[in-house]
Amino acid sequence: MTIQTQEHVQLNTLAALLHSLSDSTRLAIVHTLSKGETRVADLVEQLDLAQSTVSAHIACLKDCGLVEGRPEGRQIFYSLTSPNLTHLLGDAEVILEQTNQAVAHCPVFGDGREC
Repeated sequence: MTIQTQEHVQLNTLAALLHSLSDSTRLAIVHTLSKGETRVADLVEQLDLAQSTVSAHIACLKDCGLVEGRPEGRQIFYSLTSPNLTHLLGDAEVILEQTNQAVAHCPVFGDGREC
């Protein structure tokens, strides 16, 4: 595999990571889990979402390798697989501050999306 091809594969994988976090529900789950392990029932209550919605997004995050579950009795406690996800969220917040939240007004990705 050439260096250019390796770089292309790596960029595609990075894009997949960022895409996995681009849904506001998944991002809220990751943000909540960055504070410590949590059960689906707690996420449902904290995020005011349906259990099926939270479970579907947890399954997606597990498939992406970003979240893992630890069974305890009849319950499963979910946590982030990497503390670096917490750093990623923090870095994203810094970028938002540095750019004066400009992405919020972006016609492609912001609140007033046209796409």
